[in-house]
Amino acid sequence: MANKTSQHILGTSANLLGFCLFVATSLRIKDGEEKTLLDEFTYIIAFLLATSSICSFLSIRTKVATRERWLEDVAEYLFLTSLLGIMAITVIMVTHSWITW
Repeated sequence: MANKTSQHILGTSANLLGFCLFVATSLRIKDGEEKTLLDEFTYIIAFLLATSSICSFLSIRTKVATRERWLEDVAEYLFLTSLLGIMAITVIMVTHSWITW
C-alpha cells in the first residue's frame, strides 16, 4: 500500500455519512414534508461520502498499485469535497439561526 490514507478516509467518511443521514432525518422530522435546499445539499454530501467510502475500501482491497493510487486519490478528493460541503451547510445553518434569532 503506497499510502495509509485510505484506511483513515474509510472510517471517517463512514462516520460522517451516518451523521449526514442523521441530519437529513432530523431536518425531515422538523420540517415535515417541506423539502429545503439544505436537504438537497445533505443528500449530495451523503452520496459523496458513500462514494468516497467505496473508493477507499476498493483502494485497500486492490492488488494493482496504479489502481490503488487512483482509487485513493478519488476517495481523497471526494472526501475533501464532502468536508467543504459540510462546512457550507454549517455556515448556512448558523447564518439562518442568526437571522431568525
